[in-house]
Amino acid sequence: MKTEAAEVGQVLDLTNCDQEPIHIPGAIQPHGVLLVLREPELTLTHVSENARELLGTPAERLLGARFDELVEPSVRQALETSLRSERLKQLNPLKVVWRVGGTERFFDGIAHRHQGRLLLELEPSPEKESLPFLSFYHATREALSCLRDARDLQELSEAAVREVRRLTGFDRVLIYRFDAEWNGSVIAEDRDEKADPYLGLYFPASDIPRQARELYELNWLRIIPAVRYTPARIRALPETQGPLDLSFSVLRSVSPIHLEYLRNMGAHASMSVSLMKEGRLWGLISCTDVSGPRYVPYEVRTACEFLGEVMSSLLAVKEGREDYDQRIRSKSVHTALLERMTREVDFVSALVGPAPNLLDLVNARGAAIHFNGRTTVLGSAPDDEQLAKLLGWLGERTGSDVFVTDRLASEYLPAEDFQDVASGLIAAPLSRGRSSFVLWFRPEVVQTVSWSGNPTRPVELEDGQPRLHPRKSFELWKETVRGRCLPWKPYEVEAAAELRKAIIDVVLQRSEELLKLNTELERSNVELDAFAYAAGHDLKEPLRGIHNYTQLALRELGDSLEPGTRSRLDTVVRLTQRMESLINSLLHYSQVGRTELSLRETDLNEVVAQVLELLKPRMEEARVEVRLHPLPSARCDRVRIAEVFTNLVTNALKYNDKPERWVEVGAVPDGDEAHVAYYVRDNGIGIKPEYHEAIFRIFKRLHGRDKYGGGTGTGLTIVNRIIERHNGRIWLESTPGQGTTFYFTLAASPGAEDKRPTHG
Repeated sequence: MKTEAAEVGQVLDLTNCDQEPIHIPGAIQPHGVLLVLREPELTLTHVSENARELLGTPAERLLGARFDELVEPSVRQALETSLRSERLKQLNPLKVVWRVGGTERFFDGIAHRHQGRLLLELEPSPEKESLPFLSFYHATREALSCLRDARDLQELSEAAVREVRRLTGFDRVLIYRFDAEWNGSVIAEDRDEKADPYLGLYFPASDIPRQARELYELNWLRIIPAVRYTPARIRALPETQGPLDLSFSVLRSVSPIHLEYLRNMGAHASMSVSLMKEGRLWGLISCTDVSGPRYVPYEVRTACEFLGEVMSSLLAVKEGREDYDQRIRSKSVHTALLERMTREVDFVSALVGPAPNLLDLVNARGAAIHFNGRTTVLGSAPDDEQLAKLLGWLGERTGSDVFVTDRLASEYLPAEDFQDVASGLIAAPLSRGRSSFVLWFRPEVVQTVSWSGNPTRPVELEDGQPRLHPRKSFELWKETVRGRCLPWKPYEVEAAAELRKAIIDVVLQRSEELLKLNTELERSNVELDAFAYAAGHDLKEPLRGIHNYTQLALRELGDSLEPGTRSRLDTVVRLTQRMESLINSLLHYSQVGRTELSLRETDLNEVVAQVLELLKPRMEEARVEVRLHPLPSARCDRVRIAEVFTNLVTNALKYNDKPERWVEVGAVPDGDEAHVAYYVRDNGIGIKPEYHEAIFRIFKRLHGRDKYGGGTGTGLTIVNRIIERHNGRIWLESTPGQGTTFYFTLAASPGAEDKRPTHG
């Protein structure tokens, strides 16, 4: 918004009200007198200049005097004992009798220590004798009963404003609740019927600047008996250094800007009681009077302050009851999700499955889980590109706590493009490196906010200088707010944090279980390889004996054998030969798992050329066209990878019944530039989808023993084992009758292990 100051080229920081030093005003409100005492002798070092009117002695005569010389002897000893007490604030009010010229004046003394100084504020007391305990008891008993019996936050607030107004007599008492940006909304009000209603209105954060909120956190009660007053300046001894900090003072003079604000409201007096929740300012009980100045006795103020403390202690409980049913439902959803996660292998599937799921936990419209490089979306969410950029931004943020906002675009500008699905966000990181997240989204909800007057502060020029003025109009002013979702409630943020912890616990448990299984599996594989190798060697000797003796019998008996007997002996020879081939394949398979790999940077073009040279006679016989594409180098065991290409090319030759046959060898990117997939493609008979996993099992053949040149069924099993030992994976794409493509990756380099799941 342009202002007159801006038009003349002058710049005004609209936050400068936050820098106003309201804790050191150098003056007090004149309805009391301030004395500052130096301990231990209790000498007066500071006196407010209204001492003559209230005490009968001018300030300059009091400065440097000893306190015990000024008070009535009958109360002197008890008063000095109280002033020297370590529990000074708990003893307030102190009864002070001040005698000047034979006249006694009675005061309520409010004392505290701050920055090495003893401050005593004296307010005139109407009576010589009082019964503070009984007054306090009768004033608060009924009010406490009303607060205690309130069912929820709304009833609690309504009871509080009603009882405070009854105790004080102010024209208007309201509860003013702060939001996350320190704007205030009126949630309860008790007022004179002639006063305009403020219930439901919003007040901008600039009405109560930062340093004023800090003082509200330090002091439970603040009173201004008369808005129109002349401040009483504070006089000090010449040797006194530095300004007097009145942060804890009851009489501290009020900021001129705030007094102007109250006058613009039409208020003649005000009082506020702080409402605290978990050590943070939650709101205020705000009292104003338009009929004239109003002084509230100390006992009544103490009763109101006590009600504020009681209400503060009840806030968490009463607020919790507002969302009691939703909290119970959220707990139930959390329990169901936790049970499902512990039961299912994939925790992501457990969270995005049928209801109840992630959306039900926090009443969101959309959700996403990004884990191990994979993103799973549920409901309404940004598109893939937007989501990837959002995850990158979240990963760059510091801290490991749950991130919550109801207007994402205010912190992440690109979110303006998807406010219709994700104007609000809860992001729960699942790892220290912030590479995995659970996200919940809420769409934009266009709202109309009713403000008490235009929240924009006007700037006016005075003597050529811009000056910030408080608002002058408090009439209803409506604003349409975009780019925000319905606020996330505290129990929803708590539910997200609890689920985050549960996921981390489940993932950690699974990791430990997987590590244990992998250790056991590695040990079992070593034992199995050793067994297979030993068994193969032990079986070969008796098998060779059977084969040799059968061959000897056939030669010696010759034509004397009956045809049936000879046929049976020929079958024994053939079976021993097949059995030897199976044993040799088993030994070779175990050797692949046992032999140390010799990893070197290898030119795979040379490897393929050597393989094709060895297979050249078979390819010429089959009249196969070979199509070669350049292959990138890889870190691998040259001998073993040659075996992979030999098996795959041999299969491409064998399982092809086309009159014009071809085999193609090449490489393609696999998902990203970090991975390359090598392939061997043919136009052969193809493989049905239901057999894509089975073909990698040992001794598994899809055709008759002698069809397509026969074989033991271990070739692809050995290929798979070699690829696994290179930390890669192998898979195929095939169309029956048209051909097959086998793909495999190699990630043998340290840190380059292919983590994606293999077949089977």
